[in-house]
Amino acid sequence: MNDFSRRGLLKVTAVAGAGAVVVPGVAAAEAPGASATSTGTGGVKCPPAKLTGRIVRPNDPNYAEASLGWDELFVHYPLVIVYAQKTQDVVNALTWARQHDVALRVRSGGHSLEGWSNVDNGIVIDVSELKSAHVDASARTATVGAGLDQLEAVTTLAKKNLAVTTGTEGSVGLAGATLGGGFGFLTRYLGMACDSLIGAEIVVADGAECAKVIKADLKDHADLLWALRGAGNGNFGIVTSLTYKVAPLKSVTYLQATWDGIGDLPGVFDTWQRTAPVSDNRLGTQLEVHRNQILLFGVLAEGTPTEAKKLLAPILSVGRPDVTVQVGNWGDVYAGFQIPTEEEPANWKFFSQFTRKPFPKKAIGIIASFMRDAPTDDSNFFTQAFGGAVRKSPRGGTAFPHRDALFYSEPGAGWGTRGVPDSGDALTPRAQAWIAEFSQALRPYVDGAYVNVPNVGMQDWETAYWDGNFDRLRRIKAKYDPRNVFQYEQSVPPAFC
Repeated sequence: MNDFSRRGLLKVTAVAGAGAVVVPGVAAAEAPGASATSTGTGGVKCPPAKLTGRIVRPNDPNYAEASLGWDELFVHYPLVIVYAQKTQDVVNALTWARQHDVALRVRSGGHSLEGWSNVDNGIVIDVSELKSAHVDASARTATVGAGLDQLEAVTTLAKKNLAVTTGTEGSVGLAGATLGGGFGFLTRYLGMACDSLIGAEIVVADGAECAKVIKADLKDHADLLWALRGAGNGNFGIVTSLTYKVAPLKSVTYLQATWDGIGDLPGVFDTWQRTAPVSDNRLGTQLEVHRNQILLFGVLAEGTPTEAKKLLAPILSVGRPDVTVQVGNWGDVYAGFQIPTEEEPANWKFFSQFTRKPFPKKAIGIIASFMRDAPTDDSNFFTQAFGGAVRKSPRGGTAFPHRDALFYSEPGAGWGTRGVPDSGDALTPRAQAWIAEFSQALRPYVDGAYVNVPNVGMQDWETAYWDGNFDRLRRIKAKYDPRNVFQYEQSVPPAFC
């Protein structure tokens, strides 16, 4: 991990004059001479904004840690990081950024896989400390702050025997996962995470320099809710809370099977891809291939070990896997298979892809070939079975388009040691070349991509992420963010741009 002493002083320029931006030793406040005549909707004046919440500046001792995301491959030097404690802090930060013409990014879990939730010489508005949760068990709804990570959400709901779809990594922000689509072990049972999203509080740009809070649901701003369900990360505003329709879930059976080596991969993969996406909708499965082993994970909602083994029997009959089974509350099971962040590699690169037809033998052979030459043991080829409830859109629809996929997959390279500066540098060229070549070799057998696992070099990313929904997203962008305040390398532009 790079510490601030190694970074040296930031070289910044103040667009709005002295004091308008944050530099080492200079406090963040309103800019001297900032106009009180900036207006929002209907000509309402916005006074000069002050940053509120927990503020981290470059000269603060925790700046190095606060400015570093989960993927340490990307290092940025923001002028200021605002950890919002309440929605008004977000309003103030957005207004301040607009009044001072400072670049901004939005961050929750910090897992942006291209580093896009951070920015050099700008402001990071971090909502990770908005951790409220209100669960109405009788109505089966839950309204949570945008700062909850997936582990916190799963365990909070599980205490009341309730659940919503989340991804499998507990430290990932719930909001970010949901707003890009969101899938995991409960996807085939409950649908995408965004399918359960029925409302959101969001801070949007207002007028020339202001900000305001609106609420989107199926009655008000229904077009924005549609867009947030699959394209909501940093495109239209800053989501501060989310309301979900949750489902009852008392117990799950969790099964893990391990094959030593990858000699059984052709049989395991082909059997999995032909059975898992059409199995009982209660069963969610993931297959993970490493250079020295194959792992199968399965979660059967409201099922028994006998049922789980029967449903997975075709796959488990290949070779001689080591099989373990656990039964219990979903929160307890989920917490049990989480890997502490500090034990994960520092650097990651993934390519995302969807598949609508089973891989032929040649494609499976490509996976085996590349995995034998993987740069590290942590590098892997990951797959997630689709089908089941994924194929049905919720009331109001979603911007997520990949509902007819058979399965989702991604080759991923992980390398370097957390907390050790430059530990992965020697492997970086090999790891990045390996995954680029791996992804290229699989291109004839896949299509589309997942916006939560982006690739900065992707051509035609607009249709890869959102297919035919992109034009509608641009029109909604023009309605809620006509000045394109929320922008990054692959953000949705307004329709008239």
